[in-house]
Amino acid sequence: MTEGVGPLPDVRTAEAWRAFGTRLRLWRRRAGLTQAQVGARVGYDHTAISKLEHGTRKTPLPLARRLDDLLTADGDLLDACEAAAEGPGGAGEESGGVPPAAAAVRTGPLPGEPAGGALLSMLPPDTVMPMSLPTYGLVCPVHGRDGCTVPALADVIALHSAFCLLGPATVSCPPLDIDTVHALTALLAVCQRADEERAWPGAAVVVERTLHAMLRWMALPAAPYQRQLAPLAAEYAQSAGSLRLLWGRNATAMAWLDRSLGWAGLAGRVGTQVAALSDMSTLARLEGDGPSALAYGGAIRQAAAGRHWAGAMSDLYEARGHAVRGDARQSLGHIDRALSQLDRVGEQDETEAPWLSVASVRLRVESGAAGALRDLAAVTGDRRLAMRAVAATRIALGLLLPGMRSTRMLFLVRMADAHACAQDPHAAIAIAEPVLDTTEVTASTLLGQELRGLHSRLAAWHGNWAEIDDFIRRLAAAVR
Repeated sequence: MTEGVGPLPDVRTAEAWRAFGTRLRLWRRRAGLTQAQVGARVGYDHTAISKLEHGTRKTPLPLARRLDDLLTADGDLLDACEAAAEGPGGAGEESGGVPPAAAAVRTGPLPGEPAGGALLSMLPPDTVMPMSLPTYGLVCPVHGRDGCTVPALADVIALHSAFCLLGPATVSCPPLDIDTVHALTALLAVCQRADEERAWPGAAVVVERTLHAMLRWMALPAAPYQRQLAPLAAEYAQSAGSLRLLWGRNATAMAWLDRSLGWAGLAGRVGTQVAALSDMSTLARLEGDGPSALAYGGAIRQAAAGRHWAGAMSDLYEARGHAVRGDARQSLGHIDRALSQLDRVGEQDETEAPWLSVASVRLRVESGAAGALRDLAAVTGDRRLAMRAVAATRIALGLLLPGMRSTRMLFLVRMADAHACAQDPHAAIAIAEPVLDTTEVTASTLLGQELRGLHSRLAAWHGNWAEIDDFIRRLAAAVR
């Protein structure tokens, strides 16, 4: 042997060599040869060929040339080897690697793929697919707002199954057909609606399982799946992060949101970038990290410069970041600026942020202002701020669309907490008790955290009235 199959010098080259190995496996299978047969014809043991295909060893250029000739790859393997040898930045689209802008999107581990059976068993029993797109704030990545037909439920299940079964070792690179894109988009809408209407935990399983399949598709060589799937992957990852947030899985929520931000940037989806940054600001605030909450809130304005709807969102998340720090002047200033931008928000904004059709800018501003005012009241003890929070929450409740049950429960608890901050425990209990009676509470969820805050406020009234003591005991049982 005149050349060796050496180990990779550092982890930064691993991605490029894995891409080369995937291409080698593809060409070998197209040629109908086993690893042992390929190894025998180029003078290597089959274990060496296996290591090359898994990307755990780099391939010398002379060996890549022999493999290219043997498998009649017409220079494809040689080009891929040269690109990998140049380093992580050398494998561009022309050589079949990941586009430079997309490379950062694929770095870092993600939450493990959840186990699951057939899609039908993971959907609610009364699931009905929408007839067409756009729906529930989601537009088709191909047809946009022009409208397109969604396959029937049975076809969606079949298309989803085929999509999830595909892996990077696939013999050929099949086209990503339009029906599959329509099915995956509509399925995400179904998951989001089901979680909103019934707090359905299966939504996260379906969304994350589909996301992992997208990752496998985007790892396939010689096909533009990275860019084709980026818009939809950004939506799925943002939804996965939001679902993890709602269920109190903050660390993995941030991992998905970070990936969503990268894909949205690659696809030029400003609305998805704003949604991801908003959730990231919320996560930081829930972790008590005011400076990071402010930074993410400020990044919203930078991501969508000149858009009044995004400016209002940015001010809201900055208001909440200042509120948890007890900075009333800054927080109230941002609330006023957010409210002042409402009149300048128009219908055209839904073109960039289709999810505004589900929850309008006004709803988001009023609910965000209510949260910031409640947080300020809790820190400062100012009853006037607490009553302003009650008024803002009441407006937000009136703006909710029918069926938004999860959000309604959250707003009711927030209103109850604002009453508790205003030192009116009886009003707080009257509002929160129906929520506790009709909703199954998990302590780690966002609703559970809101109820925990209410409990801390009501605990100050312990021993004053029997009915308050009884409710405090019930509340403690639910959130601990």
